[in-house]
Amino acid sequence: MRRGITREKTEDLVNDIRAAVPGIAIRTTLIAGYPGETEEDFQEMYEFVEKMRFERLGIFTYSHEENTHAYDFEDDVPEKTKKERADKIMELQSDISYSLNQEKIGKTFKVLFDRAEGDYFIGRTEFDSPEVDNEVLVKKSEAFVRLGDFAEVEITSADHYDLYGEVVD
Repeated sequence: MRRGITREKTEDLVNDIRAAVPGIAIRTTLIAGYPGETEEDFQEMYEFVEKMRFERLGIFTYSHEENTHAYDFEDDVPEKTKKERADKIMELQSDISYSLNQEKIGKTFKVLFDRAEGDYFIGRTEFDSPEVDNEVLVKKSEAFVRLGDFAEVEITSADHYDLYGEVVD
């Protein structure tokens, strides 16, 4: 995709950033089924994701986008293959996310609360973008938080993409 950087240099860069900024959350977005992508190329991407253990990751299937270098490329990877590959990456990322979220149990995070749904106040940490990343849920019956406010939340449990916690003073 004309990134001008090798996989090795990318891995070194990510590792250098993590060493320099402990606790940083690194996100990336990938494309499955880029024109000419082989099974071997896909396996390399899978192994890269597995090795790097990104805190946040999204993947899209290739489509022609105007004003991009690849717009005129032959879209030679079947849609079914693209979707299967994207699904495999997201399954891997789900497992990585679950593991990383389990490490957050017992830790306290500053959470910005932006909505309430059902029995929960819902917010996000500084590492999470609205509508696409992890959410932090606090039971309404256990605490009150004003929407738009920050609160310190101790994480008590976690699943693949959500954290559950209690407001602490």
